Amino acid sequence: MNCRICHKESGRIFKARILYKYNISYFYCSNCGFMQTEEPYWLNEAYKDSINISDTGYVARNISLSKKITVLLSCFFDKKTKFLDYAGGYGLFVRLMRDIGFDFYWNDKYTQNIFARGFEESLSDNYEAITTFESFEHFVEPIKEIENMLSISKNIIFTTELLPDPIPYPDEWWYYGLDHGQHISFYGKDTLKYISNKYDLYYTKCDNIHVFSKQRLPVYTQYLLKLTKFGLDKLLGKRLRSKTWDDYLKLRDKKQ
Repeated sequence: MNCRICHKESGRIFKARILYKYNISYFYCSNCGFMQTEEPYWLNEAYKDSINISDTGYVARNISLSKKITVLLSCFFDKKTKFLDYAGGYGLFVRLMRDIGFDFYWNDKYTQNIFARGFEESLSDNYEAITTFESFEHFVEPIKEIENMLSISKNIIFTTELLPDPIPYPDEWWYYGLDHGQHISFYGKDTLKYISNKYDLYYTKCDNIHVFSKQRLPVYTQYLLKLTKFGLDKLLGKRLRSKTWDDYLKLRDKKQ
């Protein structure tokens, strides 16, 4: 089976049981460090609910990310321009970021927008940066998805758990997501470096946040993000004007 990232030959390393009923094979590419499942024929069943029932960290994760991304965007990007949350789920992150004062918009092909209604956008505009959280591991065609994002921004901020070294067996790593069957693509650090080099971008890892960017981020970036524990995000957020009230007025007037 060819690697979905670099197209080199990938070798089967083990099998696992997905959705408690399908025995499927996993393939690892020694060239770029990417691991993938066999062709995911079970996805229609896996996505009966786009946000799986076992994702109990959904709210806490979005709140935590809103603080870290506030610091990242305020310090290293043009915070007064437009941003897009790609595969934005229920829209919670977009609403949080607009409440802080960032001009964020939502896009998701598969999930209902609940919290950021009125701020949906297609992939036809240009953005200072794109965020996309816990989506890379869902991509059936990772390169196609990444190129879709790069067509509208050269800065991508995302989260995904990196494949450990050595590679854990199916019962040793929760991130395989065997119960819900939605995780089909797994990236090592070398994989992300390969992708960034392919598109002449810089790759930065800040704990659980990864960044592809057109400009190199300073080495102390990861330490700045940790200062959210001491309220750095609140301090930086005071320099912005929350869009909560203005958004209310805008959406209220649409009803007339």
